Amino acid sequence: MSSDGSGTMMKTPHQVSIPIGLAIHQNDHQARRRFVECAQNEIAVVPDFHKRILFSDEAHFWLNGYVIKQNCRIWNEANPQLYVETPLRPEKLTVWRALWAGGIIGRYFIKNDEGHNVTFHGDRYRAMITNFFIPELNNHDVQELWFQQDDTICHTAHATIDLLKDTFSDRLISRFGPVNWSPRSCDLTPLDYFLWGYAKSLVYADKPHTFDHVEDNIRRVIADIRPQMLEKVIENWTSRLDYICASRGSHMPEIKFKM
Repeated sequence: MSSDGSGTMMKTPHQVSIPIGLAIHQNDHQARRRFVECAQNEIAVVPDFHKRILFSDEAHFWLNGYVIKQNCRIWNEANPQLYVETPLRPEKLTVWRALWAGGIIGRYFIKNDEGHNVTFHGDRYRAMITNFFIPELNNHDVQELWFQQDDTICHTAHATIDLLKDTFSDRLISRFGPVNWSPRSCDLTPLDYFLWGYAKSLVYADKPHTFDHVEDNIRRVIADIRPQMLEKVIENWTSRLDYICASRGSHMPEIKFKM
């Protein structure tokens, strides 16, 4: 959402209203407060700390344009059991990216050895890190960068955590990592609260009919994102920390982002 200046929240063009019902776990608020306190302490010492975090995530792109919006959530103490109709066994393309203040790393499309679209499992994720992500970091000072990932199972296997710690040491933000990522916190991931929704609103604009067309559109849309836009996205992250701190760990009821 963005504001019209009067405090009224308005939908921005890249938002898709598909509510997903999720149950809030008993310790979520406490875990989120702990993470926010840790992040704000780092910012107090290193003011540009938030600009050094590589936020990572993957998203699915369906050929028929069906969208799962990770930041369109209904948070509740009990799962409200909302359902979204989806095609049976839909074809999809899964793409992984890392976003930070310095740009967007990678356009890694997840495929098997035969070139077919597949989703991540632990071995594929570690192969991506070893063969794609770490070489992509060669142009950056890795000693200054942190890496964040959510708690998807393929991300948090012990072998994966050990692999990432070899590169990032204690600058790893992840479940089972040196800094624990708070669960169910898509409202703190720039890819969820900005990138995927923004990209999908443009990728499907010309109604692509093949996955090659979808891939081409993804490459074009991401390449066209300007540094000034990323700067606003990352600065917005610090505002989210303030909100969660003030609300004692609550999830954000609206998408608070202004282009």
